[in-house]
This record gives sequence, structure tokens and C-alpha cells, in this order.
Amino acid sequence: MSKVIYSGTFDPITNGHLDIIRRALKIFDEVIVAIAVSHTKNPMFSIEKRVKLAQQATSNLSNVTVKSFDTLLVDFAKEQQTNHIVRGIRAVSDFEFELQMGYANSSLNSELDTVYLMPTLQNAFVSSSIVRELIRFGGDYSHLIPNEIKNELFIAE
Repeated sequence: MSKVIYSGTFDPITNGHLDIIRRALKIFDEVIVAIAVSHTKNPMFSIEKRVKLAQQATSNLSNVTVKSFDTLLVDFAKEQQTNHIVRGIRAVSDFEFELQMGYANSSLNSELDTVYLMPTLQNAFVSSSIVRELIRFGGDYSHLIPNEIKNELFIAE
């Protein structure tokens, strides 16, 4: 059974993230959504809340598990017994950053492969950063997040 890790802060999980998860499930048997604690990014939502939101958002997808981690991704991958990482690429700027991270991870574990997936055009602009800004300024973000978590985020405001 092949499994892949899809890591990030997921602050919060968006339709763009779900798009990548669904695409990854077409390639791999199992997707582990790995939510980074991320002390440096100062997330809007706690790690517990981000895990809960991701679990709710993926509850209708079989073979998806959600876990938090506070280590190097290569160490988490080893712990999960997989050598596959999936990352979403929306724009050239994403590619440059993700390629650098992929090479850095590969330098730490030469067996680790990173697969890059593009979201659908409708989700190409969606990011957690945009959702957070809309939350902060009272904009409508309901079309950017999974239906399963809409009530949770409205409560979180």
C-alpha cells in the first residue's frame, strides 16, 4: 500500500488543500495530512483546531488521516514509514520555494521523493493566507473553504 504525506500548516484547510488531497488519492492508496505546529508562522488557529478542521473537512474521504507534527518533515516521513511527499503548486513562486524544499529534504533522505500537483483552475488562487485576511477584515470566504468546516470557522471569528 502506497502512502504519501501532504504537509503544511493548514491554517485553515481550504478547498485548494482538498483539491490536492483528492488528486493525491488518485495516485496513492493513503494520504496523511500532516499539520505542522509551526512556531515560526504564528498560526491564527491552534494546532488542535487545525487538526480538528482538517479531520472534519476530510471525513468523507476514505484513506485520509490527519496528524500533527513538530519535527523535520523527513523525520516525520520516516516515522510514518513513507518516502513520498506531495505538495501543491499554484504559481511559479510556489514552484521555486517547493523545489528548494524538495531538494533540501532529499539531501537529508535520498529515498524521499516529492510529487508536485497543481490544483484545478478554480482553486489556483486559494490559500490559507487569503482566507485569514478575509476572516480578519470580515470578507466572505465561505466559497474558499470546505462545507464541512464552515460553521466551525464562523464560530472561530
